[in-house]
Order: sequence, then C-alpha cells, then structure tokens
Amino acid sequence: MIDATLYSDPACPWAYSESPALRVIEWRYGEQLRWRLVLVGLTEDASQYEQRGYTPLRGALGQLRFRGRYGMPFAPVPKPRLSATSPACRAIVAARMAEPGSEWHVYRALQLANFTSPLVLEDEAQLADALRTVPGVDANEVVARIDAPDVVEAYERDRLETRGAQGSAAELQGKTATTDGPVRFTAPSVAFEANGQRLVAGGFQPVEAYDVLIANLDPTLQRQPSPETPEPLLERFEDGLTTQEVAALLADGNDAPDRVGAEAALIELAGAGKAVRQPLGDDAVWKRTS
Repeated sequence: MIDATLYSDPACPWAYSESPALRVIEWRYGEQLRWRLVLVGLTEDASQYEQRGYTPLRGALGQLRFRGRYGMPFAPVPKPRLSATSPACRAIVAARMAEPGSEWHVYRALQLANFTSPLVLEDEAQLADALRTVPGVDANEVVARIDAPDVVEAYERDRLETRGAQGSAAELQGKTATTDGPVRFTAPSVAFEANGQRLVAGGFQPVEAYDVLIANLDPTLQRQPSPETPEPLLERFEDGLTTQEVAALLADGNDAPDRVGAEAALIELAGAGKAVRQPLGDDAVWKRTS
C-alpha cells in the first residue's frame, strides 16, 4: 500500500489538465494507492489576482493554450469577474468532513464547472448549483458550512501543509511558489509515501513521472494494463470521463494517446447503447448507460 497525497485547487488549470494522467495512475494501481486530497487555497481574495495582473479576459485566453496542448474540455469565455478560490476549497473540505470520500466528487464537479461554465467560485448560489450535480451530496448544507469554524480550521490545516514545500524535490525542480509568503506546493503536486520513504512529484508532471516513483517505492504492486476498449473504463469511473482521459487510459505504456481513436471507440459504444455522451464545454463527459 502506498499513501498518495494530491495537493490541488479546483481553480488551477494545470491541475485540471493533469486529470488524464491521474486517471491513468488510478486505473493502473487502484486500491493499492490510498489517496488524500489537500487543498492549496490559491487565493483568499480576488484582489490577489488583480494585483498580479490577472483579468477575466486573460483567464479565458489562457484556456485556449491549455485546451490545445492538454485536451481537457474548456469553454473559453471571460468570467463575469475574478474570484478567490478559498470558498470552493472550503466547500470541498466541508464535504470531506460530512462524508469522507465525497470530497473527490465535489472537487471533480467544481473543476469541470469552473472551466466549462460561467461559474464564479466565490458565489455561494452558483457553488450550490454546481454541487447539485453530485449524487449523495447535500449541496445546500455543504455551501452553508464553508464559513463554519471547524471547516475553516480544517481548511487552514490543509493550507499550512501545502505551504511546507521548502527544501523538497518540488522546490529543486522549480515546481513551488511563494505567492503568499511560505514556499508552497503548486497545484497539482503529488507525494507518494511507503515504508518510511516519501517521494514528491511537484507541479504538473507527465504520467511517467508518477509511474516511476510508484514502481520504485513498491515494485511488488500489481499493475493493471490498459483495456482494449473504453467499456471497462466507464464501468470503473462512474463519474464519467472526458475524451482526453479515455485516450490517455487506452494508451499502452508510454505510447502517446490516440484521441481520435479513443473518440471513435466511444462513439461506437454510444451507438451500441453502452455509453452516453454528455456535452461539456468544447468536448463531453462520457458515461456508461445506466
């Protein structure tokens, strides 16, 4: 068993674009990895982005580059205004405290909504709307608790842990930041731990980086090969997969993902009544037929 900690934030386009690689690692190693999500909390106030020269237009234009290079769905239209990420991070923490494990579904829903809709992450009504898409989560209750003292305290523990990257391998690689003082892990960063050893993949990394760290930590693990078709993937990932995630999961070893081939295979499944395509941004989320 390897403990894996993901340091991330639902508003980070790098973290969002890392989704295909993370899905591959989840598929390959399954329950042999015990995951923990730690929220970075990139900003506490939208003015922090203003001071750095960010604008809604700049954010939308940046999405074009991420879409073209990494393939996750985007809807590159300027947001109504800039937004701090803290409320969304605290919503994820609130979900974790109410129902451990649900934080991953909430995190995923907020990522998808943030990059494919006009969602403003610090707008509580919009946050609740986004979370109503998550089965088993009381969206109103989660959002109502984002300012609760115990939620804020847990969130601050996450932020403190994230800002403990000084002297790490991530800092050596230039994969850390000091935007609010302490050296922090950038989103997404992953730390793998087993047998008293801790290995860090700081910031955005290719899937091969994660794979080689895991293999060195415990070469006795079982490694699931890529399936021949997307059907087993849709059964495994019930929240659905984007086209790029499926392409990454179907790739054999270090082969480059074949997005066109993956999409064709998904269309065939849909034609056979075994998959549904839910449009999202400039792409879709694919799910198995209920």
